[in-house]
Amino acid sequence: MRVALWPRRSWSRSATYFKKRVMRLSASPHAIAAGVAAGIFASFTPFVGLHFFLSFVVAFIVAGNMLAAALGTAVGNPLTFPFIWAASFKIGSAVLGGHAPGTEAFLKTEMSAGLLSHSFEKIWPLIVPMVVGGAMLGLVAGLIGYFVTRYAVATYQKARKARLAQRSKAARGASRSGLGPEF
Repeated sequence: MRVALWPRRSWSRSATYFKKRVMRLSASPHAIAAGVAAGIFASFTPFVGLHFFLSFVVAFIVAGNMLAAALGTAVGNPLTFPFIWAASFKIGSAVLGGHAPGTEAFLKTEMSAGLLSHSFEKIWPLIVPMVVGGAMLGLVAGLIGYFVTRYAVATYQKARKARLAQRSKAARGASRSGLGPEF
């Protein structure tokens, strides 16, 4: 549990590993970017236990890579969820007319009794604005993630292809001269 909340080495090392994991996927830049965008979108929904499943469904619809979708859900984590949910609730409430009906009374009187022990009917006034706001925020964040990821993956794949072509050319030249490949 500690490693999920605080990496063993450092945040930058974990971010670098995550970035390399996405870049090294063997798919087109569109498929990888669409998968990451699907995962980001799913992370903005309030359905925590269903983020992977939802990201796979969205990735299938937009022709995205399923593994990239799973990796994209990392945007939603214990550090970002409070901010995502607060922003989703505020935006969703504003879109639904300033405030969601029944939420103020629910938050004042019944929150202390335990949110999970209530029936779905009582929690529904919180879920609706979070779904509406989360869909809007998730769409924006997913689009940003799509374009950033697509550019990064296309650049990485182009550079990798050039490096491999250079190595292949060097190996062919060395084998013709009888020296063999350099290691």
